[in-house]
Amino acid sequence: MTDHRSTGGEKDEAEDAGTTTGPLGRADVDAESPFTLPGFFDAMADERLLAGVCTDCGTHLVPPRPACYGCGGRAITIEEQPRTGTVESYTAVYRPPSAFADLAPFPVAVVELDSGARLTGRVDAETEDVEIGTAVELDVRDPAAEGIDPGAALSYEEDWPLHVFELV
Repeated sequence: MTDHRSTGGEKDEAEDAGTTTGPLGRADVDAESPFTLPGFFDAMADERLLAGVCTDCGTHLVPPRPACYGCGGRAITIEEQPRTGTVESYTAVYRPPSAFADLAPFPVAVVELDSGARLTGRVDAETEDVEIGTAVELDVRDPAAEGIDPGAALSYEEDWPLHVFELV
C-alpha cells in the first residue's frame, strides 16, 4: 500500500512529476493549494484547468478537493485537464444574479471534458444553438472585460476569472 501523506512542505516525487498527492493534514491545505477554490482559480487564471483524481477509484474532482466524493479516499493527485468536451446537460438562465443580468438569457451547461471530468459553466451561445452532445471548449476570461461588476464578487473572489464554454 502506498503512503499518500504529504511531507509538510517538502517536494516529493509526485510534485516533481507535475502532480500533487494528498493532502491528508490541515497544514497541507492553504490558499495557494490547488485543493482550495483560491488555488483552483489561481491556476485557471494561469490558463491551467486542474482536477483532483482519486488514485483509489479514478473519480475526477473539479474543482479539486482533498477527499473523493466517489469513495471517500484521500489519495488524490492533481492533474491538468483538457479544455475541450461535450455538453451533457444544459438549461437557460432567465433571471441570473444581478452581475450577469445583461447577459440573460444564457445557457449554462454541465460539460464532460475529454478526460471524463465534469465542469458546469456558462456557454457563450444562444440557448437554441446548444444541444446535448455539442462540442465546446473552455475559455478563461477577465470578469471586468466581460462587463461584470467587480462589486458583485465576494472579497476572496475578486481576482477569480470567469470560465465560459464556447462552441467548437
